Amino acid sequence: MTGDYEDLGLTPEEELDLEADWNLPLAFTKQRHTEKIEGTTTLTQTWRMKERMKTVSVALVICLNVGVDPPDIVKTQPCARLECWIDPLSTSPQKALEGIGANLQKQYERWQPRARYKQSLDPTVDEVKKLCTSLRRNAKEERVLFHYNGHGVPKPTVNGEIWVFNKSYTQYIPLSVYDLHSWMGTPSIYVYDCSNAGIILKSFRDFSTQGDKPTEEAALNASQTSTSSLASTSTTAVKSCIQLASCGPNELLPMSPDLPADLFTSCLTTPIKIALRWYVLQNSGKLISGLTQERVDRIPGQLNDRRTMLGELNWIFTAITDTIAWNVLPRDLFQKLFRQDLLVASLFRNFLLAERIMRTYNCTPVSCPALPPTYQHHMWQAWDLALDLCLGQLGDILDNGASFKHSPFFAEQLTAFQVWLNYGSIDRNPPEQLPIVLQVLLSQVHRLRALDLLGLFLDLGPWAVSLALSVGIFPYVLKLLQSSARELRPLLVFIWAKILAVDNSCQADLVKDNGHKYFLSVLADPYMPAEHRTMAAFVLAMIVNNYPNGQEAAMKGNLITICLEQLLDPAHLLRQWLALCLAKVWTNFSAARWCGVRDIAHEKLYCLLDDPEPQVRAATVFALGTFISNSTERSDHANNIDHTVGMKLVNMVNDGSPLVRKELAVALGGLVQQFETQFAAVAYQFMEEERLKQTTPLLVTGVTTGGWNLVNVASALSPLQSYNSSGGSSYESLSGSVDITVIPNLPSERIKRVSSSTSLTGILNKSLGNVFTNGWSTLLHLATDPFPDIQNMAKSIVNVVNLKAKMSAQPRQMKQSTTISHSAPASPSNKPIIPIMSETPPPSTHDSSALINPSTSEIPIGSKYRYSTQFSRSRKMFDKGPSVVTADEKEEEPVVPLVKNQPMATEFFSWCCIHFAQSVKRLPEDHDLDLESSTHHEREFKFIRNANLRREARSEQLRAGLGRLDEEIFVNKNTSLPTVIRFQPYEPNIAVADKEGVSVWNWEQGVHIHHFANHNPRNSRITSMDFINAHDKTLLLTGSDDGAVRVWNDFCGLTEAGTQLLTAWQALSDMLPSNRGSGIVTEFEQESSHLLVSGDVRLIRLWDVNREMKLRDIPTGADSCVTSLSTHQSTDRSLLIAGCGDGSVRVYDRRIPSPDCRIMTLREHKGWVVKVHMQGCTNGKIVSASAAGDVRFWDPRSTESIHTVNTANGLTALEVHPYADVIACGSVNQMIRVFNTSGDSLSVIKYHEGFMGQRIGAVTCLAFHPYKVKLAAGSTDSFITVHSTPENKKR
Repeated sequence: MTGDYEDLGLTPEEELDLEADWNLPLAFTKQRHTEKIEGTTTLTQTWRMKERMKTVSVALVICLNVGVDPPDIVKTQPCARLECWIDPLSTSPQKALEGIGANLQKQYERWQPRARYKQSLDPTVDEVKKLCTSLRRNAKEERVLFHYNGHGVPKPTVNGEIWVFNKSYTQYIPLSVYDLHSWMGTPSIYVYDCSNAGIILKSFRDFSTQGDKPTEEAALNASQTSTSSLASTSTTAVKSCIQLASCGPNELLPMSPDLPADLFTSCLTTPIKIALRWYVLQNSGKLISGLTQERVDRIPGQLNDRRTMLGELNWIFTAITDTIAWNVLPRDLFQKLFRQDLLVASLFRNFLLAERIMRTYNCTPVSCPALPPTYQHHMWQAWDLALDLCLGQLGDILDNGASFKHSPFFAEQLTAFQVWLNYGSIDRNPPEQLPIVLQVLLSQVHRLRALDLLGLFLDLGPWAVSLALSVGIFPYVLKLLQSSARELRPLLVFIWAKILAVDNSCQADLVKDNGHKYFLSVLADPYMPAEHRTMAAFVLAMIVNNYPNGQEAAMKGNLITICLEQLLDPAHLLRQWLALCLAKVWTNFSAARWCGVRDIAHEKLYCLLDDPEPQVRAATVFALGTFISNSTERSDHANNIDHTVGMKLVNMVNDGSPLVRKELAVALGGLVQQFETQFAAVAYQFMEEERLKQTTPLLVTGVTTGGWNLVNVASALSPLQSYNSSGGSSYESLSGSVDITVIPNLPSERIKRVSSSTSLTGILNKSLGNVFTNGWSTLLHLATDPFPDIQNMAKSIVNVVNLKAKMSAQPRQMKQSTTISHSAPASPSNKPIIPIMSETPPPSTHDSSALINPSTSEIPIGSKYRYSTQFSRSRKMFDKGPSVVTADEKEEEPVVPLVKNQPMATEFFSWCCIHFAQSVKRLPEDHDLDLESSTHHEREFKFIRNANLRREARSEQLRAGLGRLDEEIFVNKNTSLPTVIRFQPYEPNIAVADKEGVSVWNWEQGVHIHHFANHNPRNSRITSMDFINAHDKTLLLTGSDDGAVRVWNDFCGLTEAGTQLLTAWQALSDMLPSNRGSGIVTEFEQESSHLLVSGDVRLIRLWDVNREMKLRDIPTGADSCVTSLSTHQSTDRSLLIAGCGDGSVRVYDRRIPSPDCRIMTLREHKGWVVKVHMQGCTNGKIVSASAAGDVRFWDPRSTESIHTVNTANGLTALEVHPYADVIACGSVNQMIRVFNTSGDSLSVIKYHEGFMGQRIGAVTCLAFHPYKVKLAAGSTDSFITVHSTPENKKR
């Protein structure tokens, strides 16, 4: 990010300083940290019609009685005469009637050619009844259409009766609409083309209202009459009817001689012809010279050929009427009328035209269900423009044979759609052009652009996908999968990824139409970009997700082979989805699993376990977990494969990402499902090991200089380790010694905690035993994971297996008919350990509720690794005969709940799918792309604030080495004894860590802001703390002496969500506390996003927090703990300084391989090194201090110190300001001394300020502000203070 900061008056150096913040990377801000790992709530999709319907029968009832006008209507002269575009007076009445009937049928066949048509010309009541009952009988549950032309009979009666004839045509006979409806049945649609037609709909509504009362009475009175039953049935039927009427209850049909007599029917069945005729009649038609009705009737082309003028006009008309309906109608009504039935949709599209035309003649067509007025919708102007442009060419085409120029209508509408996409937002109304985009997909000319714009629209989010599906996009994009055009592949893959991310039910449609083959070909195409292959992998993963037909189809399409060939692709998102796709294809599908075995899929996936992307590693563990969890048939081959995969998976236990470890817990749960009895045997071994360990005394043989006790291997080695070791090999320590084991010289309760952890990790590291031992050790390790979700998942598995182990060891009453076997199944070491009679769980007197609430279980699981269970002394553990069962035991025989009945899963896959449901082309993590966004402005404000603070602090830094630093500007009592204290660099806050939590104080205002628990195990304490992303989104990192590191968001508790744990992992294992343990020591490098960790171990571990994985281990070479770490503040940061508990200061060059990277050891200190610091300047010196009070300065090029400052003995803390020439040290003597690098004493702080100030306590921790000259201190009396120079007291 570069910007213009001239208005701020900054020098070039200060501008560079400001730019530095923009260039600093951020840690722990990915979506996997900031979001909950869970899928979105699946909304019920309403775009699918619950039932497709088809109009299969059409009754054409025409009552004209040609030559005889009805008595109640006085016609004008001249008058409208055309019926179905035939003049009935041009031929004999009978031929005219037959011709009109034939034409009407042809006009309907244009919209529904496969329906069964029946004409009834000038019928009687009986003929109508026979016709309707016959059509309903043949139609069954499908829809029947009843078209009524009543131009030759009187208007409908006030009761809604229509008129037909008697046999001799001497009388008009009324036909009750109620009777008509009873013959037609449901579903049905009625079209009434006669004067006062609206009265028929009114009669239907009245009938429905009257029918409600008998229905309500019927619900209260079981003895209702047959009449009310009929009324009730009719009421429901009436409500499901669709009706179209040509005019209102008191309106007459238009009689203009320029119009057809059946204007309403013409609009419904021949919309383009009547629209053109009406256009000529309007004033707009006069704009085109020579345009007449005769020339309009000669427009070339076919209605169904979009390449011709007539066909294009029909296409435009369909798009416009569809758009008007979609923008005006409620979504459910639009679906019912415009998407359920093709004929109904066509009639209602044309009904919109009828409303527009007939309203100009004082007629208002009505419908049921009623539609809002649409005759003034602005899209009609687009229709008029399209007619202007098309008809303007007509003369040249007819007279000169000119070629037809296609209308720019669709291109312009796509442009309007694109403008909405560029400048619209979800707060505005949806784009009205969406139905037009649907129509454009039918055109090869505009298809590519339409698909591109459609993809951009779908990328706006799930709401956009739902809108597109509701408008009817699905069948079009499904049919396009049959296209072989390569240019469509990226667009179709993107669109289908968006659709399936929102509605996974489309998988069945894809498999049914072989659409999956399209995506298989895209995924297998090496010339396709990785982005599009990723989307194809996602689509295929959704096709096989919990869908056996999809799994089988994908397996037959060689999906497994295609995925395996691309596992090493450079695109991490593609690698992730290849693994997820494999996981889903063989989930609970043995055929696919064995297909993977033949392709050694599990071995090929191993390479991704070390992938730099945590989500790829998690996906790989997920894939391997489903691989070993779905085999139904047990065989030696299957078992061996599961064992191999399990042994590989346990190595992921120390992965830095909770995503990975959570999937590991699920995978091991699946392994336990397959081999529950063997795991129960191992669990029992661990119980016995813990019991023996508590009863076996340790033989101490010596003490190291670092304070660690040396213990005889024979006494320290657990029975399980001895049992599984080969040839009595001894336990090796990390330093390479083979004859001693280091055990902390601590109180017994702490020894329990640490020694259990040590023995577990020893088993893990040395691969002692087989997959069951290592798998169980890993589960126990995960049961104490610092991330709560993982801990709870692992505990649930451990509790179930422990319970089964306990139950399997209990004696049971054997059935008399059963042959007793004294042989136990093979233990993990192929030796019988506990007597397990069979796979069937034994009876137990323990309630299974203990699994639900581990705190009440008799199998304690927690932070202390207590795996033993308190068994009764009188229990006959190895009794080989049938046990004597008491009456009480006979009554209660609960079955041990098996893990198989409690499948465990995470929402990792569903969470990954959200990536495609959200905007892919507008990545949320790219905040700086939009320079006008609020996020960008907020960051810019922070960075300017940071630069100003650093600039203002420089003057303090220059004066710091010359004046006092003892003005107490803040003092308060913390909730507990402070162990670590840190300044927040750019906010007036200090974070104070005690044993189990962190308090945050505002040192300027002197108020307590927040306190939160760190949730580290009991008997552990926080020993390290760092601010991460301090320049931007500040996070707090805490480290506790059990080796765990936690990262907290909103540590000030300012939001509703409160303080949240973003991530946590075991940064160190094999912690070996001494008499004076340093716990865990951390150093975070913001520029490289590296975290250095050491402490009560013999190594320094380097973590990449972006990758969330260990980069390397640097052996310290010391026989003591590491007490302090420091790195060179230059850009390369190659030098690493470590202070140790034996008094040595060790220098490492990280550019050199780990075994040889220690380049210097400084040994002048005689005691515990309290602090080491590497000055940041070019020729920066190493500063170190020991508990003896000597502060030494070293040149990194020499092994001898160049300067020494002696302070008081009993030094407990020392801090060096990173920029100012000032050093502070605190001691047990209740004193803080401040001096400069020359050794000149600047201040001595012994008392709190005020009258008769209280003496400060023994100092436990110190911290300088990273930029300002402010010193914070914590003491054993729980007081925390902040001191400043006198002139900067109030700043």
